Amino acid sequence: MAGLVPAIHVFATHVARRRGCPGQAPGRRVEIESIMPGIDESKSFIPLRIAVLTVSDTRALADDKSGATLIERIEKAGHSVAARAIVTDDVEKIRAQVKTWIADAAVDVVISTGGTGFTGRDVTPEALEPLFEKRMDGFATLFLIVSHAKIGTSAIQTRATAGVAGATYIFCLPGSPGACRDAWDEILVHQLDYRYRPCNFVEIMPRLDEHLRRAKARGATL
Repeated sequence: MAGLVPAIHVFATHVARRRGCPGQAPGRRVEIESIMPGIDESKSFIPLRIAVLTVSDTRALADDKSGATLIERIEKAGHSVAARAIVTDDVEKIRAQVKTWIADAAVDVVISTGGTGFTGRDVTPEALEPLFEKRMDGFATLFLIVSHAKIGTSAIQTRATAGVAGATYIFCLPGSPGACRDAWDEILVHQLDYRYRPCNFVEIMPRLDEHLRRAKARGATL
């Protein structure tokens, strides 16, 4: 793992020099070779509506520390909490709740916590990955790198995952407050900020469902 970060940096630099930001339309791509990651103060912050789902057989709102950790950070960053729920480690219940939020135009992002381990009751990836139209493999990789720096090889015991479904971002985090804190502070706070450069998830949100809109324009029945 020690040699992985430099390798990723070299690869990313090579790709950046060739293509610019991956999510931008070809005519609008910017050269990011000389742009350092950070906040572009010339842009206005765009608040998102984020739903938080805790997956647990034992937790209630009163002792849901992981959900509380996420909500505190979401609100501190300037976003709003669109909804909050707790469901047991059950594939159908997890999937049903997230499908409800995907269909809700008032929800931009879903973050779940819990159920990403290897025990028999850990079923969040099994519940939600079938919903993904596009899987976000880079999130799982980056979260593993962040976790390795904090807990060493124990990071291998997570199956954190993410994807896009119905123009909604879905992030599945482990159930510990520390893991939620690391995922938000090191990854999500940046990628869910429209001002973050050179690229962020907010700026491509209007294009997440363009494949559906194109099909409808051609008279397709969806």
